[in-house]
Amino acid sequence: MSDELDPVDYLSRHWQTGGSGLQQKVDELIEMSAGKSENAALYRDMILDVIRMAQADRNRWDAKIMLQTIRELEQAFARLELFKRRRKVTVFGSARTHADSRIYSLAREMGSMLSRHDYMTITGAGGGIMAAAHQGAGLDNSLGFNITLPFEQRSNDVVHNTDHDLPFKFFFLRKLFFVKEADALILCPGGFGTLDETLEVLTLVQTGKSPMVPIVLLDVEEGTYWEGLLQFFREQLSDHEYIHESDFNLMKLAHSPQDAMQEILRFYSNYHSARWSKGRYLLRMHRPLNEQAMTQISQEFSALSRNGSFNQDACATGEEEPELCALPRLSFPFNGRDHGRLRALIDFINREENQESRDTA
Repeated sequence: MSDELDPVDYLSRHWQTGGSGLQQKVDELIEMSAGKSENAALYRDMILDVIRMAQADRNRWDAKIMLQTIRELEQAFARLELFKRRRKVTVFGSARTHADSRIYSLAREMGSMLSRHDYMTITGAGGGIMAAAHQGAGLDNSLGFNITLPFEQRSNDVVHNTDHDLPFKFFFLRKLFFVKEADALILCPGGFGTLDETLEVLTLVQTGKSPMVPIVLLDVEEGTYWEGLLQFFREQLSDHEYIHESDFNLMKLAHSPQDAMQEILRFYSNYHSARWSKGRYLLRMHRPLNEQAMTQISQEFSALSRNGSFNQDACATGEEEPELCALPRLSFPFNGRDHGRLRALIDFINREENQESRDTA
């Protein structure tokens, strides 16, 4: 009978960890290294997970994956701390785009425009669209998330061998930071990789696994790259009810850097950020909404709320950082499902006519 027991039994491993004095030793280690940090309990659980893996004595490949994942995450967190207070936009596109092409010039202008509005430009650090966007942005406003490959893989000249060049071994971690660090996403034409990134970011935002941010599909004036994809989405996805019509709110087509930049600035004109708190979804705003707008929200967006209610409320003292607590909030028990309509709600609160006047706000 004992031969049939699962060697990776979590209850058994919990007993081993708790009964051997390891938890006390871990607590002492956390006290020495993190002190009274509010993250102490999280650090403790991380270490206990590693100990449980050691007790199970997994194969070497599993252990190396876990080690490399933790190491890359910690190194990326440490490096990005240097740029913590900066707004950032991730720009995707083909590494094969030629420097004399119109889309290359478009990407370079996009990087320059982001820089002028004090946004950093994140790319995969390669050539083509990535190099063009970094050239426009300049080093001080560029971040490159390079991928380490068995063959020679060099980051572009703008970020190469600087603090702005972050190497990754695993694609999935690199993708995580492309989205995690981005206050907006701009997608230029490209190959399989660009399409993969496009569908992934749309899926993450559509399912609420990533915060709501502007997703801009950028092409030259007469370009049909994204229009062809959008037509496919409508005919093959929306018409067959594989996606909702409202999901098209999640992406905006732009044919110039000016239009793309305006889309980003418009998105953050009144909307600031969002979070979950005690079962309610909080939309932080720069200015409160007027009574007419609140009435209209209750009528037009009632399906977003599990009980149909929407409230403007104040932040309780100590609930958030002081600069965030000072912001007005629209709160409601979000159904967690209709993110296309949620994006429409954000567009609604960004309309100036729906906000209290600056004299009364």
